[in-house]
Amino acid sequence: LRFSRYFVKFVAKDGVVLSTENIASILFEDQPKIEKISKHIGCVYSGMGPDFRILVKRARKIAMEYEMMYGEEIPTTQLVTQIAAVMQEYTQSGGVRPFGVSLLIAGWDKIPGRPLLFQSDPSGAYFAWKATALGKNDVNAKTFLEKRYSEALELDDGIHTALLTLRESFDVGMTEDNVEVAICNAKGFQRLTKQQVKDHLGAL
Repeated sequence: LRFSRYFVKFVAKDGVVLSTENIASILFEDQPKIEKISKHIGCVYSGMGPDFRILVKRARKIAMEYEMMYGEEIPTTQLVTQIAAVMQEYTQSGGVRPFGVSLLIAGWDKIPGRPLLFQSDPSGAYFAWKATALGKNDVNAKTFLEKRYSEALELDDGIHTALLTLRESFDVGMTEDNVEVAICNAKGFQRLTKQQVKDHLGAL
């Protein structure tokens, strides 16, 4: 899968940061690139938007059914495993094509009380990350990120570092209109408002 947009994902000491470019097109209705799955889980994608929305709906259904059955939120790893199984099934079933999307799933599990970050590919393979950059110019961005990453960084510093890394790929200036940022910590998963993104960009 060739990555159709650029994103940075970053595990800080007290949460996860997801950041992505969101360049609007005159041909398509603007759609969020970062979506909430449950209170403490969310995801971003690279690839085909319609496929992403199908998988988001499936993930939300899985999370809701788990919560109804067990009275608690689904663990991040379990959700990732089930979504990856769905993606793998589409590589093996006749009459359907594989999903043309990679998912980056961020979560906070109360037990053991820490942030988690996974990538699930169209093949159904999934793996954990601490920090990475994917997309155009990602070699330079990864080098930049490796120099700055530390497990001791807290969430605000993680946002700052993620945006600095994201800037490595931008052909135009970053604004609150072409960048999305979300965080996931003990309080839950949330997308930053445009004003919050603007404030963070102003501090770069």
